[in-house]
Amino acid sequence: MKLSFLGAAHEVTGSCYLLQAGGFNLMVDCGMEQGRDIYENQPLPLAPGQVDCMLLTHAHIDHSGRIPLMVKNGYKGPVFTTGATAELCGIMLRDSAHIQEFEAEWRNRKAKRSGGEEYQPLYTMQDAEAALALFHEVDYGETVEVGPNIRARFTDVGHLLGSASIELWVTEGEETRKIVFSGDIGNTHQPLLRDPQPIHEADYVVMESTYGDRSHGPRPDYVPALAAVLQDTFDRGGNLVIPSFAVGRTQEMLYFLRQIKEQNLVKGHENFTVYVDSPMAVEATQVFKTSWAECYDEEARTLVMQGVNPINFRGLKLSLSSDDSKAINFDSEPKVILSASGMCEAGRIRHHLKHNLWRPESTVLFVGYQSPGTLGRALVEGAKEVKLFGETIEVRCKVQVLAGVSGHADNEGLMNWVKNFESKPRTVFVTHGEDEVCDIFANRLRSELGLAAAAPYNGAEYDLLTGSCLVVGNTQRIAKEEGGGKKRENPVFRRLLDAGHRLLNIIKAKEGHTNKELARFASQVEALCDKWQD
Repeated sequence: MKLSFLGAAHEVTGSCYLLQAGGFNLMVDCGMEQGRDIYENQPLPLAPGQVDCMLLTHAHIDHSGRIPLMVKNGYKGPVFTTGATAELCGIMLRDSAHIQEFEAEWRNRKAKRSGGEEYQPLYTMQDAEAALALFHEVDYGETVEVGPNIRARFTDVGHLLGSASIELWVTEGEETRKIVFSGDIGNTHQPLLRDPQPIHEADYVVMESTYGDRSHGPRPDYVPALAAVLQDTFDRGGNLVIPSFAVGRTQEMLYFLRQIKEQNLVKGHENFTVYVDSPMAVEATQVFKTSWAECYDEEARTLVMQGVNPINFRGLKLSLSSDDSKAINFDSEPKVILSASGMCEAGRIRHHLKHNLWRPESTVLFVGYQSPGTLGRALVEGAKEVKLFGETIEVRCKVQVLAGVSGHADNEGLMNWVKNFESKPRTVFVTHGEDEVCDIFANRLRSELGLAAAAPYNGAEYDLLTGSCLVVGNTQRIAKEEGGGKKRENPVFRRLLDAGHRLLNIIKAKEGHTNKELARFASQVEALCDKWQD
């Protein structure tokens, strides 16, 4: 009985675990790495077609994003997960496939011009659809046979709609072990979702540690705090711009805004409009509207039973097309704009920032973690000017943070979750945290709770019958650059840059052509610039 760590070990993203017992091969999560790369992930030690079964904790791409790649390379087994996770994966995996195809199209046009080799996308929409066809929906609390002598149960962990911890009972020969995979552990007292549900018994625990070294601080009263920001902003005649993650955080904000409207907490502006300007956020909001009541907390379930949609209200407008998005900034009335991405690195939010950062009457409100090196982090840290679309924008608006809003438990929340085990697990494996954080939190488990805790590296293997470490894994950093590693390039943005260089080369080659031809070309370039600046 062997457990291998193949992702999110001493790193935050790319969760992937392989459990082998009695000749049966089972994976828990199959995530895509995102952000900075610190350690090289170890490859799957067998062919994808040799994996018999897969279990998925939740829909986020850093847990699900490589499932279509597994299918492309021969995986044909079931993917067990909750119904809400399956529905959200229908949105997120299709979107991921679209990005892969988009990149491949760009690279192949470039290769054709240079005589290079054809580039194959990581996976295609067809692969994503084939992957989604393998999903098997499981209810919370339902125990299912997922393999010979292997049973699984999904327990609500309160991180995202449909998110779960997974309990596995695995028998090999005469020995049985219970392994619990925490998934991403949710924050407590958050809107819509239940608090993480306790699990009381385990031989081994694999748990995340995203915020294992920090506290969210005192929980604010979100509704009056947000209402105060709205009142101040609207009284000044400005817009409230909220960079927000499309799945989860956007819907939480809608929940608060519905309460503010219902209680008439913003005086003189009771009919203010709220725009959700992100196609993925709009799709995800529709999933939340289907009322997965089993995922909701008591307050949200009560509303559903009363026929009230907890995230819908008068004045909510969902923006799908680019024309819809552009029209928002030509509306002079004070309003709320919810748009992705949450860290302002891409997407429509950058256009809304361009139109509002320079306005003293507007407010930009951050409601989630801002990673170092992102535009969001720069604004939170007090940047006086930023560059957007090649233009320097002065930051004259108010920049505020709604503290305490997080989908992840903080260090105390993590400790409270693991304290639910009534007897000490043989080992707690600490994963899904930054390099130093994994070690910090493992040390805390040892020193404060007296638990046997380890922070395995990518490629580590453990014998769960004896508890011994078979392979230490890859402890060698990829690089020791400032920032902790090499940053993964956004291939779509790279495509755009290359297109810009190509355009400049074409312009240079036009020197000596007729003035009429040059003027017509200049007008076309200027029209293109005008289109994308707005």
